[in-house]
Amino acid sequence: MKVIAIDFETANEERGSPCSVGLAWIDGAEITRVEGRLIRPKDMRFSGWNVSIHGIRPEDVENAPEFPAVMDEFRYDFCSSVIIAHNAAFDMSVWRATLDKYNLSYPSFEYLCTLQMARKTWLNLSSYKLSDLSKNLGIAFRHHDAAEDASACGQVALAIAKHLGVTGVGDIPQRIEMI
Repeated sequence: MKVIAIDFETANEERGSPCSVGLAWIDGAEITRVEGRLIRPKDMRFSGWNVSIHGIRPEDVENAPEFPAVMDEFRYDFCSSVIIAHNAAFDMSVWRATLDKYNLSYPSFEYLCTLQMARKTWLNLSSYKLSDLSKNLGIAFRHHDAAEDASACGQVALAIAKHLGVTGVGDIPQRIEMI
């Protein structure tokens, strides 16, 4: 089973404004590939709040491809994959809103949320934010860099699988009764 962790950063408060995407491929018990791409948002409107979080400015993406071209590069990777994201509700809503903005069809895949999986695996943590989980697990990364966030998400999923004693990330939901 192919597993790909994904993370989006947005230019403003609108879900359909991705300015960066990060992807991390998981094969067995390791991350084998990490990619990050800048994305030129369709309307190029950046919020100071968002820029303060991820540091991506309009001039950083002015020559970057738009969402359809960036995601088309990975189209075949998404087919028959399980996509994971930390707080998947956010990342999946960014993906759907942007597909809607470009009148594109939704790709076919299953997705899992490492935030929800972590809550069901480690019951008594004070925080399940990606930065806090990563710190607890000894995962070093630069937060709000989409590629590093995707890699950290993948590492969290692998830590959950190891903690539960399952062979792969795809086996986690059944073990923690998420299906």
